[in-house]
Amino acid sequence: MQKILVANRGEIALRIMRSLKEMGIQTVAIFSEADRNAPHVRFADEAVCVGPPPSNQSYLKVDKIIEVCLELGVEGIHPGYGFLSENADFARKVTAAGITFIGPPTGAIETMGSKLAAKEAVSHYDIPMVPGTEGAIEDEKEAMQVALQIGFPILIKASAGGGGKGMRIVENEEELAEQMQRAISEAKAAFGDGSVFIEKYVGSPRHIEIQVLADTHGNVLHLFERDCSVQRRHQKVVEEAPSAVLSPELRAKMGKSAVDVARACAYVGAGTVEFLMDENLNYYFLEMNTRLQVEHPVTEMITGIDLVKEQVKIARGERLSFTQDDLQIKGHAIELRVYAEDPTNNFLPDIGTLEKYQVPVGEGIRVDDGFEEGMTIPIYYDPMIAKLVVYAPNRKAALKKMIEAIDNYQIEGIANTLDFGKFVMQHPAFISGDFDTHFVKNYFTPDVLQNHSETEAKIAAFIATQVFAESKRQHTIDDFLHNSNGNSKWKVRRRV
Repeated sequence: MQKILVANRGEIALRIMRSLKEMGIQTVAIFSEADRNAPHVRFADEAVCVGPPPSNQSYLKVDKIIEVCLELGVEGIHPGYGFLSENADFARKVTAAGITFIGPPTGAIETMGSKLAAKEAVSHYDIPMVPGTEGAIEDEKEAMQVALQIGFPILIKASAGGGGKGMRIVENEEELAEQMQRAISEAKAAFGDGSVFIEKYVGSPRHIEIQVLADTHGNVLHLFERDCSVQRRHQKVVEEAPSAVLSPELRAKMGKSAVDVARACAYVGAGTVEFLMDENLNYYFLEMNTRLQVEHPVTEMITGIDLVKEQVKIARGERLSFTQDDLQIKGHAIELRVYAEDPTNNFLPDIGTLEKYQVPVGEGIRVDDGFEEGMTIPIYYDPMIAKLVVYAPNRKAALKKMIEAIDNYQIEGIANTLDFGKFVMQHPAFISGDFDTHFVKNYFTPDVLQNHSETEAKIAAFIATQVFAESKRQHTIDDFLHNSNGNSKWKVRRRV
């Protein structure tokens, strides 16, 4: 492949293109009218507008994207994450058009796109599963029987779900009927599929995921874990690699389970197997994401492997150039998702213009972004501004480096998650490693940042007052020196 189109936008499009250019591959960008002046558009060798700002009229226009590829002689499509990245129909049409889809086979996408189908596929391997139903369930009486059998609390989940949609926690028998109907209704509205199933609710879970790579020659390996337990609204905000709680033995065991999940669906390419882990370090298969993850940089930092380049090589039919034994964890990496969100207002989006935008730089600091100063965050897409990633020899040093990077990251004009990230890095629970997916609920309240901002404002005002007073004093002395004769000037200087 000598020319690849990136069917995405923003930071991930730019990040993919950088690796492609290092490989000597020509890049093609697509963009909506809202992204006409975006950095990823300027960075690409060629760029084509595919429609108006709404994603269903631009970035999700399958036929238009394929048409662009055929017109420009594109040989491969990289979907990034989100949008069409896990759309089996898109992958199928791309392949039918004679273009290489840089991702897994459609069968793997379809199997892992359904949580019920995924559970069935991995059931043939010795992989820990959360107790619950094996198939879809609609009958409330049957649901009650299952719930009583596995015990409350339970979790009702949409089979085709994600991002917390179609998910309901049920604490007791009285809530079951109402919560089940809500989950089914929300699943239908969000995914067009009302299928739900029931699992035992793991009360204090950590979210641990394993990065896998698989080529077309039967080689499957894992690149260790990422801990993604700090979340809001069931969506990740902070990720790190490696996890602070995994022993080498547990890491190897989970890695083998992840590889088995990939084998269960004949996976090819880069993918992520997600697990829930309870307070006793028991882990359970959750799902598999058949694409590049937002948080993939932390894995790249601790392994030295460029996952995008590996995706392209695998799509070309090349064998993996390394084995499981070749891979080692070196150092520690942490990622903070910098969102245009207001943490003091329930993390609601705060769309506006980046009046000031300056990223931190330095050894061990990586910023994947797709914006520049003066740009406006569009209302049509995910409000993520950037991924701030730091790397250091150990976790303690990585925490320190992240705090320094946050302090040197300047964003004005919109609310963002930088201060929240600093709060996380400085919290005793996160520092100790003793935290779970309820971190935000257990420890974070808006007044934490509001009080912090007020304190910083007072300190800044005090410093400004002192600087002004010193400046005024020096100005008075200079005036006196300027208006004095030589002898008195010398005497004043000696006194000063």
